[in-house]
Amino acid sequence: MMWYDGGWGGGGWFVMTAVMVLFFALVIAGIVALVHYLTSAHRPGSPPPSGEHGWGGRRAEDLLAERFARGEIDEDEYKRRLALLREQR
Repeated sequence: MMWYDGGWGGGGWFVMTAVMVLFFALVIAGIVALVHYLTSAHRPGSPPPSGEHGWGGRRAEDLLAERFARGEIDEDEYKRRLALLREQR
């Protein structure tokens, strides 16, 4: 009488174990990524205000200069906004 093992053999159990470990690793990584995304304080384009000058302790003029340097705003827009900031002091 022969013993029937369902056709998996020794390698089948190894593959099944590897797939199970990979599945749970992906589930855990997905949960970690979701929690990180939902609890992240920094959103692109809107850093949270904090510190003496707001915006992480950086001055509004410094942020404006950075935007100009990155090319997000042109020279006319930079000068106009800088003048508005200096008027409000």
